Amino acid sequence: MTMTDPYTCPSCSCGQNARTVAAGPPQLEEERPETARERVNRKWNEVLQETRVAQTGISILFGFLLSVAFTSLFGELAGLDRGIYVVTVVLAALATASLIAPVSLHRFLSGLRVKDELVDAAARLMVCGMVLLALTICGTLLLILRTAVPSLLAEVLVGGVMVWFGLCWYVLPWMIRRRAGRRR
Repeated sequence: MTMTDPYTCPSCSCGQNARTVAAGPPQLEEERPETARERVNRKWNEVLQETRVAQTGISILFGFLLSVAFTSLFGELAGLDRGIYVVTVVLAALATASLIAPVSLHRFLSGLRVKDELVDAAARLMVCGMVLLALTICGTLLLILRTAVPSLLAEVLVGGVMVWFGLCWYVLPWMIRRRAGRRR
């Protein structure tokens, strides 16, 4: 007599878990409105996930920018390129501060029952950080392209990239938000 796993599908030898087979397809929970507490917790978790993505990007970019000053070619940068570099490094520092600020806010405000305000402030800092990140990326791109192509072409390319950032990061969400507002 062979022992069979009590959780293996009894009707055949497919190897499926009997609990899954017996339960059938997953049932959707009845939709219920989320409570104010659930909503603020969901929003906070969303801000944290977004922050993680943006922090990774600015950390890598900021590290790259900081290392540039220690290369042998940095001494050869002309005055304008040095100015672009300085502005770009400062933008990266500001973006880093804005994108890490929600963590600091949470740590200092934890337990004070101000999560709604925390989420609002963190969301504003994220938007500010994303603007600064876009400017940092464009400054870095300008600095790199000015060494690779004629100056005017570099500026036109960076202008196009800035327009693209504006469209993807700000105009598109604004349009979707506006369209969703009309459906309500």
